[in-house]
Amino acid sequence: MDLIDILVPGGTAEAYVARPPATPDIGALPGVLLFMDAIGLRPQIAAMCDRIASWGHVVLAPHVFHRDGTVADLAPTGDLTDPAEREAFFKVAMPRVGALTSDLALADIAAYVDTLRGLDGVGTGPIGVTGYCMGARLAIRAAGAHPDVVAACGGFHGGGLVTDEVDSPHLALADARAELVLGHADHDSSMPPEAVVALGEAIAAAGLHASNEVYPGAAHGYTMADTAMWDEAAAERHYVELDGLFARTL
Repeated sequence: MDLIDILVPGGTAEAYVARPPATPDIGALPGVLLFMDAIGLRPQIAAMCDRIASWGHVVLAPHVFHRDGTVADLAPTGDLTDPAEREAFFKVAMPRVGALTSDLALADIAAYVDTLRGLDGVGTGPIGVTGYCMGARLAIRAAGAHPDVVAACGGFHGGGLVTDEVDSPHLALADARAELVLGHADHDSSMPPEAVVALGEAIAAAGLHASNEVYPGAAHGYTMADTAMWDEAAAERHYVELDGLFARTL
């Protein structure tokens, strides 16, 4: 997995860039910003970027935990398809999630957006964002903070999208203009039914066009084929719906 270094507030962050297979006279392409899950930037995330890029996009996936160490430093060493090893890893990873405050995240997101739009082959039109697990929060924050740029926002098995905090991610939707496709995990304690309803109310209040659905039977983490939570049918549904979103908006 080849990585680049990008400038962020206070230093640099590694990132993965995916492009579609080379074709003659491909021209400028829409950019997509992909926010990883709490497990981190790893081959699974790169494979997801590659698939999205194959639809005709340039995809940037930043290492959002750059303050905590490099991609190699934070990479899981166990087999995450073993539920016990996945649970053990998350006990280590969750403090990093909590440390990425909204203020830090918003400053980073501005840098990620600028970097994506400056990559070779990326056009001057709107961009898309998509996020997974805690990355769904970052995708929604990006849509709210950059409404003139972000035209499409995907979020899948997101956690903590609606909280009682003054900086709850769902409050950012008041400033967003993007179309949203949100696919929630079923029976997810980090995004219970009442939170899905509240998110839908925020979407409606903002006047946004959106799909805000629970994927029946799909557990939190259903898109991640390198973990015990992978659900092939739900993962494929997510790709279909995300591809449709980007095709309509970018």
